[in-house]
Amino acid sequence: MASVPRVTLSGGLEICRVLNGMWQVSGAHGLVNEARAVEAMQAYVDAGLTTFDMADIYGPAEEIFGQFNSQLKSKSSGSPSPALQGLTKWVPRPGPMDRKVEKALLRSMSRMQVDTLDCVQFHWWVYDDKRYLDALGHLSDLQQEGLIRELSLTNFDTQRLEEITSRGIRISSNQVQYSLIDQRPAARMQEFCLANDIQLLTYGTLAGGLLSERYLGKAEPKSRAELYTASLSKYKNMIDAWGGWSLFQDLLVTLETVAKRHGCSVASVATRYILDRPAVGGVIVGCGLGVAGAGQHISDSLRSCSPELRLTAEDHAAIEAVTRRSRDLMAHIGDCGDEYRN
Repeated sequence: MASVPRVTLSGGLEICRVLNGMWQVSGAHGLVNEARAVEAMQAYVDAGLTTFDMADIYGPAEEIFGQFNSQLKSKSSGSPSPALQGLTKWVPRPGPMDRKVEKALLRSMSRMQVDTLDCVQFHWWVYDDKRYLDALGHLSDLQQEGLIRELSLTNFDTQRLEEITSRGIRISSNQVQYSLIDQRPAARMQEFCLANDIQLLTYGTLAGGLLSERYLGKAEPKSRAELYTASLSKYKNMIDAWGGWSLFQDLLVTLETVAKRHGCSVASVATRYILDRPAVGGVIVGCGLGVAGAGQHISDSLRSCSPELRLTAEDHAAIEAVTRRSRDLMAHIGDCGDEYRN
């Protein structure tokens, strides 16, 4: 098993700095063969990538994790098996927050076949409905009772982070979009997180696969056939907001030059750049478990977090000469997560 760097969240849970994202099994990226998805998880664990990120709304993600977790334990036959870390999300519709909180957690525990949830990342759709504070109060109580190890957030902005922590609710991490395209977390959020022992877990770091050699020198994809997954469509929209396809091509050319200098892929450089940012605990890289046509990118993930890959001042200067020419997404969209609430 490879030595993958790890980080410890404020509640004591140790996770890999590169996490395996399971949004791809939600159905928005193609048909999923659940049995093959369970089988495919073994290669990640064998590589030392033992942390999986999922959600209650990602189709069968929690069940797939649970089946694999159960199989892993039964295969060990008394000998120690690699410990998995399962981070899930609770994404309720706004409304009264009462016993439904505990019911949601118990459902996730049943699906994932665990006695305690390693980490629950809470998402809320409408800030005007302040009952997210009620939900977090209940979640904090359930954490004290031992149902949750780490209480975290996903797609909350800095203002709400400050509000929540000021009420004495301990937050371990906030999962937000962060990439060479979308650097909004650097504007306000990272400073607050550093001061309050909150880790950023980042997604979209590879722009759904657009930040790769595959799109270097290619014509701008516009049709549904070309943007055939939810990720490609979502992050192509982000590129449009950031500065457009021509500027994106300039970025890919620069990243390829840096990648060749280090003997790695564009994806590894893009991931490493974000891993090195202040307050970033880990980067979530999607894994197409059981999805027809989806590849595994284990070697790129391992290379991106290897101590041998160190981006130099020259690398940073070249990359930032391009990114400085982009639009200010904080002004254009708002703080992290605001794209989900406009």
